[in-house]
Amino acid sequence: MNIHNVQLEVSAVVQAQYPTKQLPEIAMVGRSNVGKSSLINKVLNRKNFARVSSKPGKTATINFYNIDQAIYLVDLPGYGYAKVSKQEKAKWAGMIQHYLDTRDTLCKIFLLVDARHAPSEDDLMMLEWIRYYKKDFTVIATKADKVKPSQRKDALSVICQALAVDEESLVVFSAQTGEGKENVIDILQQLEK
Repeated sequence: MNIHNVQLEVSAVVQAQYPTKQLPEIAMVGRSNVGKSSLINKVLNRKNFARVSSKPGKTATINFYNIDQAIYLVDLPGYGYAKVSKQEKAKWAGMIQHYLDTRDTLCKIFLLVDARHAPSEDDLMMLEWIRYYKKDFTVIATKADKVKPSQRKDALSVICQALAVDEESLVVFSAQTGEGKENVIDILQQLEK
C-alpha cells in the first residue's frame, strides 16, 4: 500500500449514502476525542485531512476514506461525549450500530482507547459488542506520547487487563511521534484485496 491517492469519498448518516464499491472496510471506533482523526492524518501522511477538533463530539457522520481505491478507512462518530443532547447521542449510537450490524464489507474494527486512562464503560460495551458479533479487531492505545515512560508499562497493563487482550496484540500509537504508524499500515496492507 503506497497511500498516494486518498480521498474522503462519502460522509454518510444513512445506509443509502454508503459507498457501493466492494472494498474492504476498517472501522474506527472510540470515545470522542480519543484521536481517531489524528490517527487518520498520521497514517495517511496528511496534515489536516481528517478534521481534528479540540472539542469532542464534532464527528457526527460516518466518514469513508478511500485509500488508493483498495480499502476504506471508516471513521465512526465518537461515543461517550456528555455535552450533546440525549437525542443526538441516540442518533449517533443508532448510526454506529446500524453500520456495524449491516456492513458486509467490514473486515476489521480498530478500537481506539486513550493510553492515559483505563478503558471507559463505553469502551467495554463496544468491545463486548465486537466480541459478541465475532468481529476481527485490534485495540489501539492512542496518545502514548502523553504517558510518562516510567508509567507506560503499568498504563498499558491496565488497558490489556480491562479489555482482556494480549500486550503483544495492542498497538501503541502516537500521532505526535509516529509511534505505531507502521503497525497500523501493516494491518491495512494485510487487508487489501
